[in-house]
Parts: sequence; structure tokens; C-alpha cells
Amino acid sequence: MTTLHQEHPTHEHTHGPTCGHTEVRHGDHVDYVHDGHLHREHAGHWDECEPSGHIAHDGHGHQHGEDCGHPAVAHGDHLDYLHDGHRHASHDGHWDDH
Repeated sequence: MTTLHQEHPTHEHTHGPTCGHTEVRHGDHVDYVHDGHLHREHAGHWDECEPSGHIAHDGHGHQHGEDCGHPAVAHGDHLDYLHDGHRHASHDGHWDDH
């Protein structure tokens, strides 16, 4: 899975451990959930950090939902659940890794 390099224009807010946005570990960096999408720092600006591909999380028997105990974060038109260092999203009867 790769991520798209799409700069987030006019992003004046500086994300960090005390900015108030949910942090999500993502490979070798940290994404910040902001306005329903993910931002990552890159070369002095902020990028949208979205996967460009579909990766099913095989063998995921746990069903995420309101009372599952994992933090839910708004992501576009759906909720992702933070679980074991991944974002899981419901897709066609299975869970995707984001």
C-alpha cells in the first residue's frame, strides 16, 4: 500500500502531541485526524495521508462498533477504529487496514 502525496493547502494549524487531534501511528510517521481526514508532516508542509489501495485485514474476527472499546475517528464518510496500531474500516463484510 502506498500513500498519495497531496499537499493540504493553507493549513496553518501545527499538529503535535498537544494539539488536541487524535494521533494515529502510520508506518514511519504519525498522522493527525483533522476535519475527517489525516494529515502528516512532510518537507515543511502538511500532506493528506490517505491509502491508495484496498488491503483487507484478514482474520479479523473482532467486530468494531459503538461499545467495542477501540477509539472511533471520523474519516470521510465513515468511521475508522484504531486497533493494534492500525485504522480499521468496514468494507463489504470485512475490515480494511488503512
